[in-house]
Amino acid sequence: MDLYMENIIDHGQHPRNFGEPLDPADIEYEDDNPFCGDHLHLTLQLDEQNRVKAVSWQGEGCTISQASASMLGEEIIGKTLDELRNLDRQDVLDLLGIPLSPTRLKCALLSLKVLKAGVYAHLGWSVQEDE
Repeated sequence: MDLYMENIIDHGQHPRNFGEPLDPADIEYEDDNPFCGDHLHLTLQLDEQNRVKAVSWQGEGCTISQASASMLGEEIIGKTLDELRNLDRQDVLDLLGIPLSPTRLKCALLSLKVLKAGVYAHLGWSVQEDE
């Protein structure tokens, strides 16, 4: 578990793909975790095959929230929209590799929530269609 904690701290302190929104962005979405105030703004660029070619995000929040966004951002490069749509909470929890309290679970899953909402909006789908 120490290795996982070190990885989370590293991603929290040195987040990957953190920066200015991509311009132009094919997918852009942002949302908050109302329970703790975490905020995430995500932009994606897609290639000709609708695979993620670039990711950028900005946000404020706890280490778990920021590390989750950083890890997920690395994980999705090269994935198709269908692959993004099929990501689930267990995928994010596996990236983090530690048990989380219900409160921290919301922090960890904000990046997935923003990603999927952005993909669904891009495709013109309702989020409820997959739940």
